Amino acid sequence: MTLLEWIEASADRLTQAGVHYGHGTTNAKDEAAWLVLWSLGLPLDTALEGPDSQALRPLTAAELEKCAILIETRIASRQPAAYLTREAWLQGVSFYVDERVIVPRSLIAELLVEGALDYWLRADTHALLDLCTGNGSLAVIAAMVYPDTQVDGADISADALAVAAINVERHHLGERVHLIASDGLTALNKTYDLILCNPPYVNAQSMAALPPEYLAEPSIALDGNQAGGLDGMDFVRSLLRDAPRYMNPGAVLVLEIGNEQHFFETAFPTLQAIWLDTSAGEDQVLLLTREALTA
Repeated sequence: MTLLEWIEASADRLTQAGVHYGHGTTNAKDEAAWLVLWSLGLPLDTALEGPDSQALRPLTAAELEKCAILIETRIASRQPAAYLTREAWLQGVSFYVDERVIVPRSLIAELLVEGALDYWLRADTHALLDLCTGNGSLAVIAAMVYPDTQVDGADISADALAVAAINVERHHLGERVHLIASDGLTALNKTYDLILCNPPYVNAQSMAALPPEYLAEPSIALDGNQAGGLDGMDFVRSLLRDAPRYMNPGAVLVLEIGNEQHFFETAFPTLQAIWLDTSAGEDQVLLLTREALTA
């Protein structure tokens, strides 16, 4: 059996098993290609068409068995593929992940890389905060995009910070990315020019309906109702209340709220938010100026 044939067969197997995507891929074929190529030790950008295609490469019996074991593990465990490979990619940057953190997929990363936030920054923008940093991916990407800045990555989870430390070291950013244990903003003692935050924001009804792949992730990073609410805005309420004290004049806060625009606007009906255009639409990520938060 050839490489392409096995990827297609694996995709059919994933489809039949009804696994859920959304942690780096959106469909069975891409998920199968990721798992098969990884199990064979091949780059994820291995050509499967064109003059350099590896599509017709025959697989040995041992290779087929190795691939099959990984596909069946994905099906049986219902864990995101990134937990099985211990690697996730965000905007072309590789990150270590495991079950201690959610799989990085923040749309804020694309805004950073595409320069969509540059208009809101100033020449003296030097202090950045990635709040709810998780595995540190946004902190790392922000440090790469803005080489003249110092970046703090804060998280309440000691487990998440341990994973983030792996990624900071992996990308040789230890002198510029600093990790801080903090429940929200409470342990921070400085002010920032830019705050990035992809917080727990999933509402209670959506949490109850999450597929197993999402339930495999730490609920503390997803569940926005941990203070007893139902609309997913518990963390966001405290953040918006306290954030101005940690923002320099002219600073901005970039906040991801996923599919919760309705709940956000219901919770903050008078707040002047600027919704940013992303690959997932204009209702996923918003920007708030310090002036809007203090109005």
